[in-house]
Amino acid sequence: MDVIFQCPNCDQELEADSSGAGSEINCPSCGETIVVPGPDAAAQPKGGAHPPAALSAAQAINPIASSAAAKEEKHFQVPVHDAPAESLVAKPVKPVETVTKETVKTVRVKTIRRIDCVEVGHDRFDEMVSSFLQKIGEENIVSVNTLSYTYLDIGSQKLLTDYGALITYRG
Repeated sequence: MDVIFQCPNCDQELEADSSGAGSEINCPSCGETIVVPGPDAAAQPKGGAHPPAALSAAQAINPIASSAAAKEEKHFQVPVHDAPAESLVAKPVKPVETVTKETVKTVRVKTIRRIDCVEVGHDRFDEMVSSFLQKIGEENIVSVNTLSYTYLDIGSQKLLTDYGALITYRG
């Protein structure tokens, strides 16, 4: 069990194992040589005796320090390697946009449907296609083809035919 006591010179609170009772140590605060008291003497403060409730509270200041796990000695060693150690943290995967900029350009396909370009009754299909073509650049365009498709209109529950653009480009 640990003994908690105070340095008589500077009143620094100290803690030592009860097996060290009677041995001399240097106070880490003032450097004065002091004798580690026994468990009974450490519980008695300078001014006199306390009632039993205060005595048990003084002894149980740090219940974790008196546990079996706290008394187990642990000896850790830092590993020494002859060669550089492997990386324990992997680099994150690069986003697709970054990978395509760093690698050889491959052929890609983009489909733009007219129904996806209708916003609040305004048909912005031409603007969306033009914006995408400007973004990829004229030198990267392989072909632009029209397409027609059929979809189920949720409101009327009818099959409707619409159009779109199929753009093949290098990117």
